[in-house]
This record gives sequence, structure tokens and C-alpha cells, in this order.
Amino acid sequence: MRIAEVIGRVTLSRSHPSLRGARFVLALPMPLEALTEDSAKRGEDVVVYDDLGAGPGSLIGLSEGREAANPFGKTKIPVDAYCACLLDRLSF
Repeated sequence: MRIAEVIGRVTLSRSHPSLRGARFVLALPMPLEALTEDSAKRGEDVVVYDDLGAGPGSLIGLSEGREAANPFGKTKIPVDAYCACLLDRLSF
């Protein structure tokens, strides 16, 4: 899991029926320097499936790859990144 900052949302003209009830947001993964030293450095943007309601500026826990599909159980959902949690603060 990586920590990322939501920078916007994605608008789809069509989507797979299994993706109803949620939305996609655009997020920038934050490297360690950004988290500990308040650096402006960010990773490459990622489109994330979000059913928790993350908005621009929110910090999220981002699950990617095979783990991104685990919350859906045996239902096959075509996602590569999943918003697993909303973060209200970071403590080191």
C-alpha cells in the first residue's frame, strides 16, 4: 500500500457494469520525502477506484495490482488501483 494525494476526478463516458456505485479519482503517490519533509515531489499519477468518497486534497491509502481486486471477493472487477482508506493525519 502506498500513500497518495487525490488531485482530481475522472469522468467516464462508459463503464463496466460491475463498477457502478463508485467513481474514479486521479491521485499522485507520495514518496518518503513528501511525507516527512513536506517536499513537493510526487510520483506518476494513478487512476484509482474510490467508493469511500475521497476528494481533491485527500490523502488515501492506495492498493495496487492483484491486491486492488481483493475487496471484491470472488466478483471479478477490472481495477488496477483501489482506495483502501482515507487518512486524516500522518504520524512518524
